[in-house]
Amino acid sequence: MKLRRVIEASLLLAGGFVLHQIMPPLIAGMKPDMSLLMLFVVVLLYPEKKLTLLSGLVTGVISALTTTFPGGQVANMIDKPITSFSVLFMILLADHLKLPMKFKLGVIGVLGTIISGSIFLGAASMMVSLPQSFVVLFMSVVLPAALLNTGFLYAIYPIVIQIKKLLPEYDMGSEKEAA
Repeated sequence: MKLRRVIEASLLLAGGFVLHQIMPPLIAGMKPDMSLLMLFVVVLLYPEKKLTLLSGLVTGVISALTTTFPGGQVANMIDKPITSFSVLFMILLADHLKLPMKFKLGVIGVLGTIISGSIFLGAASMMVSLPQSFVVLFMSVVLPAALLNTGFLYAIYPIVIQIKKLLPEYDMGSEKEAA
């Protein structure tokens, strides 16, 4: 795992934290977890097991620290690493099948968010009583979040790719040789 990739992933996850903070609650104090969006971007950029695990754990911690849902701290810590590996599996499968990027983004945005929301609600319901039924929360929070994340993923991923193209590749080895 290269330090540059870890730093880039950290910056993207910090952006996800900001998005998560500004997202208003939709129902019963629950709000879509927009930090998932940046988790998806990180795993799309760097489909590596170690970085996927690290990003899932960091996103879980960030979401746990900022959640307004009772019992959401533990649910986030369970949900995010599982979701990150689910997304990694989807990416690897889509790459193997040679699916176009636009299709891959849509599948990851929708299914990744649905997996995350389902695990979160399931884990939270085992620890505390949900403010509404699972189905009501799934329909009113998870599905709209899936649509939002997918739309934002289509918008943000190309921007991140363009920014990465503008950044020079910095290789510490070549600098030592030049000196």
